[in-house]
Amino acid sequence: MRMMSRLSGKRESRNTEGPQLDVRVVQTNKVFKTHKGGKTASWSILVVVGDNKGQVGVGLGKARGIPDAIRKAEEAARKSMFKVPMIGETIPHAIVAKFGTSQVVLKPAAAGTGVKAGGAVRACLEAAGVHNVLAKSLGSRNAVNMAYATIQAFKELNHPEKMAEARGLDVNQLVPWLAKARKEEADAAY
Repeated sequence: MRMMSRLSGKRESRNTEGPQLDVRVVQTNKVFKTHKGGKTASWSILVVVGDNKGQVGVGLGKARGIPDAIRKAEEAARKSMFKVPMIGETIPHAIVAKFGTSQVVLKPAAAGTGVKAGGAVRACLEAAGVHNVLAKSLGSRNAVNMAYATIQAFKELNHPEKMAEARGLDVNQLVPWLAKARKEEADAAY
């Protein structure tokens, strides 16, 4: 009979190379599947992954054990990560997005306002690194749909420079406060 290693049963440390990501478990749900022989229980877990600098992703994982479900959800979230357009620590403009029967409204806020949101919307905003925003959830408050509605809102955001170029306008004419915000961003980077 083979001897088991001393580390068996302990969770191994994750790889430390690469960017450090903020992993948040938003919702856990115990689900059952009925078979001929009875019910089989498993866990469905929603995870939000972000780097707090504008990258965010959401994933669902399902497995019989909670650690396996979290690992699967985290892998799915990492694969779906994308860059969120931001001006300083807020979003560039107000947006309304819908996923399923859930609807989320995001509005930019002044510095020092904080994240005025709840549940899955807050987790997505904080993981993305958005620090000043006002949010309102409408319709269903289902955590999965709210998270995906927030991600949909992020994907529909546009940089003011791109919008000005598409309209054939000067960016200062379209968004007069943008020059000051970009200067503050550059000063904070130094």
